[in-house]
Amino acid sequence: MLDSKTAERNRETETGFAPHTSHWGAFSARMRAGELEVRPHEDDPDPNQIIQNFPAALRHRARIARPMVRRGWLENGPGADERRGRDEFVPLSWNEALDLLGKELARVRDGAGPGAIFGGSYGWASAGRFHHAQSQIHRFLNIACGGYVKSVNSYSSGSSQVLIPHIIGDYEGLTKRNVTWEQIAEHSEIVLAFGGMALKNSMVAGGSVSKHVERGAMRRAAERGCDFVLVSPLRVDLPDEAKAEWLSCIPGSDTALMMGIVHTLVTEGKHDRAFLERFTVGWPVFERYLLGETDGQPKNAAWAAALTGVAADAIVALARRLHGKRTLVTVSHSLQRAVHGEQPVWMGMVLAAALGQIGLPGGGYNYALGAIAYYGRRYNAVPVPTFSQEKNGVRDYIPVARIADMLLHPGETYRYNGQTRVYPEIKLVYWAGGNPFHHHQDLNRLRKAFARLDTLVVHELAWTATARHADIVLPCTMTLEREDIGANSNDPLLVPMHPVAAPYGEARDDYAIFADLAERLGAREAFTEGRSVRQWLEHLYEPTREALAAAGLPAPSFTEFWASKGYLLPQQPDDGGYLRAFRDDPGANPLPTPSGRLEIYSETIASFGESDCPGHPTWLGPAYVPDKTTPYVLIANQPRTRLHSQLDFGAHSSALKHRGREVATMHPDDAKLHGISEGDIIQLSNERGACLAGVTLTDGIRRGVIQLPTGAWYDPADPQEDKPLCVHGNPNVLTRDIGTSALAQGCTGQLTTVQVQRFDGNLPPIQAFDPPIPSDTAAA
Repeated sequence: MLDSKTAERNRETETGFAPHTSHWGAFSARMRAGELEVRPHEDDPDPNQIIQNFPAALRHRARIARPMVRRGWLENGPGADERRGRDEFVPLSWNEALDLLGKELARVRDGAGPGAIFGGSYGWASAGRFHHAQSQIHRFLNIACGGYVKSVNSYSSGSSQVLIPHIIGDYEGLTKRNVTWEQIAEHSEIVLAFGGMALKNSMVAGGSVSKHVERGAMRRAAERGCDFVLVSPLRVDLPDEAKAEWLSCIPGSDTALMMGIVHTLVTEGKHDRAFLERFTVGWPVFERYLLGETDGQPKNAAWAAALTGVAADAIVALARRLHGKRTLVTVSHSLQRAVHGEQPVWMGMVLAAALGQIGLPGGGYNYALGAIAYYGRRYNAVPVPTFSQEKNGVRDYIPVARIADMLLHPGETYRYNGQTRVYPEIKLVYWAGGNPFHHHQDLNRLRKAFARLDTLVVHELAWTATARHADIVLPCTMTLEREDIGANSNDPLLVPMHPVAAPYGEARDDYAIFADLAERLGAREAFTEGRSVRQWLEHLYEPTREALAAAGLPAPSFTEFWASKGYLLPQQPDDGGYLRAFRDDPGANPLPTPSGRLEIYSETIASFGESDCPGHPTWLGPAYVPDKTTPYVLIANQPRTRLHSQLDFGAHSSALKHRGREVATMHPDDAKLHGISEGDIIQLSNERGACLAGVTLTDGIRRGVIQLPTGAWYDPADPQEDKPLCVHGNPNVLTRDIGTSALAQGCTGQLTTVQVQRFDGNLPPIQAFDPPIPSDTAAA
């Protein structure tokens, strides 16, 4: 880490740009005249402007300057407290804060046991492989506390991560080593994109990314003659370069549209019978359902048209176009972030199987392509640095999106992946990396859940809503304030991440915090293994160097690597992964499914007996039905100015807000019904809550739909109210906190229904980025 004297000397001498990287792209940075400057990596063909959030964020007032403890917890001790999120904070020294926290961890560990500790971390805290908050906190809890209750899967893909192993096999192989952007540019004839492949999503990665290739690949494919067909309520879900045909569908109806297409293929004899017989199981069962033999309702184009809003003639014409072409079917993360979210993922595979394209270059099925920057790329041929989390002594876990249920209903049962499980009784939640007040749903319910805890501990660099609800808040550094190694298994550039600024206030690295805390619990040596940060970086780099040397490739020493701008790692061939191998020889390369083949009908899932996820893709009815009270479907999708809620206070994110508020999108005809004009402030509401937002109007959104991106920091006008108005525009005060199905219990935050009206009152101030109270007042 850069000490303050060195940082000041660098500012004074205006040193050159130092290499660094982020989820948004590799870049370089320097301090000049007291200001941070950043510039994208020189080889990036389509740089991501989100890196421009860094300069204003580095020393923003939203940063946390010193350890803080909630007054109610400090005065009354651990226990349930409705004042969480509404209380004052008292500044303490590091020693005082860590002493208190060490005693509290020991109390819970030695009393209720490590199974009463929930280790909350979503893993997006750093592109660096050492200062990776998820690895740091889990390693600490495993070593110093004997383990913790963990979460499984993700908010982005909670239902698909459970479903895909049953029906296709390896989730990682399907998403990361399947059809690449290179194949699309060279081979695809039609790309049928359900939910699209928006560049705002593929511009970010869970780790480092050095080249953004998606826009260029779609442009090259379109210029070659590939047809892109976008199925989405939002026209912007494919870039202009794709020159896409837009089928505007009713949100949540994609499964019905796919069935209408397959019904046309089957009744016109255009489906690939030979592929279905050789490579799948269960087609006859599904075909009877498709043709209406089991329920009396054929899933034909006319039936699908009534459910999707896409004309029956258009559905039939599309099915005929797909026949005989190198067709790639993609299904976005967004479609499964909804009630019955398993169904479009499953049905997308069935559509691709009916076309017989799975396993061919540029054809078949690719779930989540375009959802994140490391999908659709080659794998590195050598390992990248990884920080060991050690062994978790607690076997209990929950699906990631069920945290509020766990805290509100300890001891109650729930269904998950064929099991009847019991929610554990959690006393202490320790959060480092991630912001549940961004990615969770029904935030007013989440507030009530956090109020039931004994203790909530948060490491944060800024005053997010999660930090404001904590009992103990420990300030941590930003990546630009520490050294690390940036890497991604699907990106070839290994980056030496040099610090360019001193830590803000008294902020410390997560590693330093956990090392000192481990000492209080008698585990410092086990946690640190006696290594400094630099020694850990050298240690983590060594397996990469050894693998390079073993392959007979140049293998620079750590010193040589650290002095470079980055090192390009070799990558594996673009071989189509396990689906290509399966197609080439299904006997020698069976899929890792129960049958070894693609499961159109899954006996395993059918045996679970879940009515909301039967044994084959099924239309289970619309889950989001507008009515007089809430006549619009709200799409709460990912933002384009930041990753999730990260650095929402940065200049790039702030510049694209309206009057300081997040911007919603409406169709002009819908806006006219409510007297709403471009640039107005609107209020969105339903039975769960309400929020304010700016509004922009476009015909690139389906009528009856409103879009409001996630990530605006939760900012209640009056925290004392039970359902306060969020004045900043966080849509998760509106979304439902229920699972996708009893199979997967995934997140359903993509869609809900709302009412809209123009807001004509006095605008409440935005306070999301202000420290909760002046520290001198708290100390008084």
